[in-house]
Amino acid sequence: MPKVELKVLFKKLQRDDKKEVLEFHVMGELLPHSETLVMMAGNMANLLIGDSEAGTIPAEFKSIQRDSKKTVLKFEVKGDSEDKIIKLYPYAGHNVTLDIEASQMSIEEFEEAEEVHEGLEYNVNTDGTVELEGQVSIDDLPFGEPDEVNFDNEEITDDDDLLD
Repeated sequence: MPKVELKVLFKKLQRDDKKEVLEFHVMGELLPHSETLVMMAGNMANLLIGDSEAGTIPAEFKSIQRDSKKTVLKFEVKGDSEDKIIKLYPYAGHNVTLDIEASQMSIEEFEEAEEVHEGLEYNVNTDGTVELEGQVSIDDLPFGEPDEVNFDNEEITDDDDLLD
């Protein structure tokens, strides 16, 4: 699919615990490249916003909504793009040029690549507590004031012995 360039109002950059949403408004009844944009909705896209230093940002094209005055384009940022998003804050609330290009990856491929990690094996007890192999218990820790604790059961004669 071709790259789409639009003059938009960068209406909102909304962030919560799980996602970051970028919202753009195209003012007026006429939407340039409307067919292409409708075909891209619901898929992954690469965004380039104005002359920002953020570079290309991978995002899911969540929705396109039209009414008589404007068209609203919503994108959900994907991947580890926190540094890039911070660079966009000065552009929010301003008119910018938005370049949208269809991504080579599908949403499923992108989410699979994002979720790959080793993890830890654990057991859940009937009382709901979790046990990890090699986990330290509070009972295993020495007690007392830090100056009083002797980890190797050696006699400590002065503070210099603590440093060795």
